[in-house]
Amino acid sequence: MLGRLGVDNVSPVISLGQVPAKATVGQVFPVSAQVWREGHDAISATLVVRRPAGSEGGRAKITMTAEEGDNVDVRHALFVPDVPGLWTFRVDAWSDPFATWFNAITKKVDAGQDAALLANDLETGARLFERAKEKVSRGHVATIDSVIAALRDESLPLESRIEQALSPQVRAALERRPVRDMLTRGQEFQVLVEPLESAFGSWYEFFPRSTGGTDHAGNPIHGTFLTSEKDLPRIAAMGFDTIYLPPIHPIGKINRKGKNNTLTPTKEDVGSPWAIGSDEGGHEAIHPELGTVEDFAHFVKTAEELGLKVALDLALQCAPDHPWAKEHPEWFTVLPDGSIAYAENPPKKYQDIYPLNFDNDPDGLYLAVRDVVRLWIERGVRVFRVDNPHTKPTEFWHWLINDIHRTDPDVVFLAEAFTRPPRLYGLAKAGFTQSYSYFTWKTSKEELEEFATDVAEGADVFRPNLFVNTPDILHESLQTGGRAVFAIRAALAATMSPLWGVYSGYELFEHIPVHEGSEEYLDSEKYQLRPRNFAQAAADGDSLEPWITSLNNWRKTNPALQQQRNLHLHETTNENMLAYSRIDAVSGNAVLVVVNLDPHNVQEGTITVDLEAVGLDQGANYEVLDLPTNQIFRWSEENYVRLDPDFQVAHILRLPDVPESRRAALAFRDEDYDPRG
Repeated sequence: MLGRLGVDNVSPVISLGQVPAKATVGQVFPVSAQVWREGHDAISATLVVRRPAGSEGGRAKITMTAEEGDNVDVRHALFVPDVPGLWTFRVDAWSDPFATWFNAITKKVDAGQDAALLANDLETGARLFERAKEKVSRGHVATIDSVIAALRDESLPLESRIEQALSPQVRAALERRPVRDMLTRGQEFQVLVEPLESAFGSWYEFFPRSTGGTDHAGNPIHGTFLTSEKDLPRIAAMGFDTIYLPPIHPIGKINRKGKNNTLTPTKEDVGSPWAIGSDEGGHEAIHPELGTVEDFAHFVKTAEELGLKVALDLALQCAPDHPWAKEHPEWFTVLPDGSIAYAENPPKKYQDIYPLNFDNDPDGLYLAVRDVVRLWIERGVRVFRVDNPHTKPTEFWHWLINDIHRTDPDVVFLAEAFTRPPRLYGLAKAGFTQSYSYFTWKTSKEELEEFATDVAEGADVFRPNLFVNTPDILHESLQTGGRAVFAIRAALAATMSPLWGVYSGYELFEHIPVHEGSEEYLDSEKYQLRPRNFAQAAADGDSLEPWITSLNNWRKTNPALQQQRNLHLHETTNENMLAYSRIDAVSGNAVLVVVNLDPHNVQEGTITVDLEAVGLDQGANYEVLDLPTNQIFRWSEENYVRLDPDFQVAHILRLPDVPESRRAALAFRDEDYDPRG
């Protein structure tokens, strides 16, 4: 329904306002709208922000600013939420009688009209200021009285009568307490504000069962939670804050897979952790060889003392001998011959896994899964990496996540959804805090620039967690790019998104596939124990740990690298060089990243810095600090860069801080492209 004044194209609004936009505590949340009216009188807009129920402070009103040039109907404002919870915002439009009066009388005076011709305008102004007198703060009342008296004092020259009314001090007072006519209240929209930890983090994935080392004959020993604890200080020292464990439940014995996914296991084969459940228990149980519930609790406590959160895999599938397969066959798909269907992705077959069917008994299955999640929350888990969520009903995830967040709003759900954009965004709208993405397969400059744009401009909907590798994905570039490519991909992931992740072994440059053309690792840890000697590799200088540690440290000390918004691409003359900047509109911190995408060769070229995008004046000369080398360079708009992959794969440059006066404007750049559709 149209109001007296027009309020259109409010952004961000997700799915016509049916689901909230996403925001982060302490980071800017930009809002824009088109406001319009008939005729020539001035129109203004106010952003009205309401805090979550129960929090202190009530609501805030923020005057929106107009774009310059032809887009004067577009208004912008931003706010910085300071507490998590469900916020709301709306855009109110109103007729601005003072702006109309200021514009009219200024033009008439400039046209040479005298006091006699402006008598009605002067009296109109006086009456407006009488209205304003009722709204301004007490400290401005005397000033307003003086303005009113001057406007009505026919003994004064015209310039003197209006001089005080047009002064910056008076106009500032009126802006703080405006006189508003024809107020048109806009529709209210929701914003889900989550803690910084939900939107900024560094993940490290490892298998506890591979931490047992080897026996005297060199054979792997099954690890436990106790042996896993010995690895936690090393992971924390690299700057990671989340450790992700693949399923830790009992592993099915029926149709168990052998090494390298064979169908002929030996009695020593440990099977895939994703084939969950056996006669030893299901999703609520712990694999006996890993330890007990008490051992897990001690592991979580040790991790927390080191500043690490424990993320647990939530894989909603069952081995053939999972207790649910016997107790609740209705939770699966039963074939005409009476057998339960195992998972298939033709021509691939997963005989060790039964997919769940959420349509046969949704009430029973929904509640059973919720009970499992709540049980692990009680055991100290606040982060869940969800396996293949796009193969389960989206409405189920919306129900489950909302149900959990009603009592535990800080619990994080990461969607492992390598799927088409509508599904990816749909899961994020359903409530997932973070999402996997197609970063792993983006390697060319063109692909990375398109991906980076999607990352930045999708911030209202989804938060991509850029994993450089996973147990399932050893990209061809890592197989053939040599050691430099590992540093390159880590630099891209750690600076292109505030969320990134590493699967164990990446720091050791593990790169051998099971066969040519495959993205599976040879001797995949999914099917066997794979102990690693990280200490020896580090002692030999044969580890990427120092580079990873530096990347995580720079991320923590530069708020610009904690942002998903405000990524801006800069021109390069070399197709093997990628340049982009990030700014933090709250602190003004600014970082420019230049990466050599070629792991085999030295690349050089000119980087043209869009100075306006990083808050610098045209023609500026400025100092930049190169974080990898701690060198200071003198830069301008165009700069020569040479990067040798054997020595330095990237410049990560700390730029001068953006002046406070320019930060808000930069928060609204590059809004033409909308990845939400």
